[in-house]
Amino acid sequence: MADEEVTLDTAPALFAEEEITLLPGAADKIRSLLSERNLTDHGLRVFVAGGGCSGMQYGMAIEHEAGEFDTTIESSGVRVFVDPTSMMYLSGATIDYVDSLMGGGFRIENPNAVSTCGCGHSFRTSGSAAAGSGDSCGHG
Repeated sequence: MADEEVTLDTAPALFAEEEITLLPGAADKIRSLLSERNLTDHGLRVFVAGGGCSGMQYGMAIEHEAGEFDTTIESSGVRVFVDPTSMMYLSGATIDYVDSLMGGGFRIENPNAVSTCGCGHSFRTSGSAAAGSGDSCGHG
């Protein structure tokens, strides 16, 4: 029975997920967006959905609270919610906010993506088939 206890005690470490890293620029922008909308008790949902020119695309939405099985990342006073399926694709990712002359936006650096669309909003993993030519993007 001692062997079973050791196995059970070490099991969580074997399945621990890497969290998503929220960089200060992204946290500042999320805080600003929530404040502008008077939703300071809300958080940002980050998810992955099928579609986009590379096969999968990132999505974001403002939500009041996490779902039952969501991972919640808290950083710099901001909460980010990720559902379990999306977490499989986003584990180890970094979220930043980039402001440039061409406009600003959230940028996700995803170590699980083997290719991304030119716009950076869609991606493909090693286990998914390409959905088109790969580098072209319908986002304007």
